[in-house]
Amino acid sequence: MTTTTERDSRFDTARHVADAVLFEGYVLYPYRASAAKNRLRWQFGVLVPPAWAPEHGEHAYQRTEVLMEPRGEATLHLELRFLHGRRRTVQRLYEDGRYADVGELHLPDRILVPWDEGTEERVALAVPVAALAGEGVVLPFTRPAREESEPVLDGSGRAIGRLLLRTEEAEGRVRVSAAELDGPYRVLKLTAVVENTSAWTPADGDGATREAALPRSLVAAHLLMGLDAGSFLSMTDPPEWARDAVAACDNRHTWPVLAGGEGRADVVLSSPIILEDHPAIAPESAGAMYDALEIDEILALRTATLTEEEKREARGTDARAAAVIELADSMPPEVLERLHGAVRGLREVTGPDSFDGPSTLTEVPDGEAVFRPEAPWWDPAGADPAPERILVDGVSVGPGSRVLLRPGLRRTDAQDLFLRDRTALVETVLHDVDGGVHLAVTVEGDPGADIRREQGRFLYFQPDEVAPLEDA
Repeated sequence: MTTTTERDSRFDTARHVADAVLFEGYVLYPYRASAAKNRLRWQFGVLVPPAWAPEHGEHAYQRTEVLMEPRGEATLHLELRFLHGRRRTVQRLYEDGRYADVGELHLPDRILVPWDEGTEERVALAVPVAALAGEGVVLPFTRPAREESEPVLDGSGRAIGRLLLRTEEAEGRVRVSAAELDGPYRVLKLTAVVENTSAWTPADGDGATREAALPRSLVAAHLLMGLDAGSFLSMTDPPEWARDAVAACDNRHTWPVLAGGEGRADVVLSSPIILEDHPAIAPESAGAMYDALEIDEILALRTATLTEEEKREARGTDARAAAVIELADSMPPEVLERLHGAVRGLREVTGPDSFDGPSTLTEVPDGEAVFRPEAPWWDPAGADPAPERILVDGVSVGPGSRVLLRPGLRRTDAQDLFLRDRTALVETVLHDVDGGVHLAVTVEGDPGADIRREQGRFLYFQPDEVAPLEDA
């Protein structure tokens, strides 16, 4: 086993997404410490000291299990990343040379306030896959306590105060092992466990609060794992022969996805935020807004409407918040316009070599639409009627058919999963311009079904997400 010091270039693509995970919710619009949403810090992937975890519903560890197919004498490269809290206190300098804590310190361009900053930490190792058999390897790590101070100067360069930056000790370990599975191919189950091993014990009273535990915690902890020879199997869309083995994997407080770029399977990101395989940052994004679940355009427009006083407080809250303010203030109109939306699925047919003149749909041989140059290709009014019924498991399904809902795990809307095993009535069969088929349904027993039907508001499922029942 070797501990690496330089960043592994194989993780460059995945690291862009991992950065969004690392800083998700780090500081939220309106980017001020006084905002209610910024008073309860860090919600994702927080591994707290084990003595504090059980009584407060938080976790001291996360466990990743994923299947891999190493080739030859493959080496596993692993990188644990997390934020380590650093508590910032603001002090004013008085004429007698005394420093005293204050709630804010005003500067021409910012208002400095107490705040918990997050410093990025990294633990990396490289180990031959052959060494992971049995107990595997254990890598303990420690981030020591330290205290620093930074002078605060006014516009003329005169010292008017200081920032005290206190960091508590954080301890942890990474345990990695692998076991070969029975089956037609050489497949190993890789297990990686990240633990907070801090010996800190909460004191009575204020010492038992989350605020006291956070400086000793591993915040937004996530793993990057890569093979120099071989590949990982998708946990959300595995090959049929591996489905049972994937289902037996035990992932706790994290979820692994393929993250080495489209078409690659040699890198996995195990994240406390559930992602799809091959996640990517939108190319239109001009910079980090620290709220990857929001829309950059909305955040940029809202940030631009902050008053100068609000912007001064945001700049003094955190250096990253200050960068957001500068980004919103300096964003050219053409960059902001790019944030107004993009349809990824149309890029192949709207490339430089594609026909960009008017077109419409013509015949429907075997249920597929064909374009002809006359009207806008994207206008559904130009489409001839598609087949109203389709075959599902050999049964003809169309308007009036009853189906059993079986939404798959790939669904990103958790509410759809609540409808599993409910019966529904097919209202219509829809065909999109990419050749996809969708069933518009109303759930049986839904008291609002008639209203939804009148308004044309349905739920949509793909054919492989339903099972036919007898027609009503």
